[in-house]
Amino acid sequence: MKKDKFNIGNIEDFNHLVWDDKNSETVLNTPIFDLVKNLRESKEGVRGNFYTLDSPDWVTIIPWYIDDNNIPCFVMVQQFRHGSSKIVREFPAGMVDKGEDALDSAFRELKEETALSTEEMIFLAKINPNPAIMANSANFYLAKDVFKISKEQNLDRTEQLDVVSVPVEEVIDKMGIDPLYDNGVMLMALSLFLKQIKNDSSLI
Repeated sequence: MKKDKFNIGNIEDFNHLVWDDKNSETVLNTPIFDLVKNLRESKEGVRGNFYTLDSPDWVTIIPWYIDDNNIPCFVMVQQFRHGSSKIVREFPAGMVDKGEDALDSAFRELKEETALSTEEMIFLAKINPNPAIMANSANFYLAKDVFKISKEQNLDRTEQLDVVSVPVEEVIDKMGIDPLYDNGVMLMALSLFLKQIKNDSSLI
């Protein structure tokens, strides 16, 4: 039996998909995000309320170095996450403070969480972490050849995390498979690192 082909439209012609804002109302404020109710209307006149999270931008830093055995490694942090109620291993990350540049935030978060710094902070990408419900951006940076800059971490009162060194190959093998590597934003970061390898094969 002959199968019908998909009717593929022009991928550049998408204005008919845009919903217009009619009203916006903040219904809940929290320290890390606001819950916003948005009344929007489609081009066909369909109206609906859509709830979104208004959050500051984020930064994720990929600290990289070569250890004494000539093995490329990441510096990562382990902490209990309250959403999943379990321990996860992640790259250092945090929120961009109000009025702060994302690059400055990357250096600050790297120092606060790991007591490390770098002479070469490479911007990788700016990505919306979940466009279905979020309007903010996650900024990703590669910190090459990290080194100790402080004797200890400078953590918030409710932050408790361990700093660990993990071979790059191990992280690639376990990301998204091992429950310890269960953070989707970290998978984004790793994919951007792998993309960067095309320009710098010495990273792996």
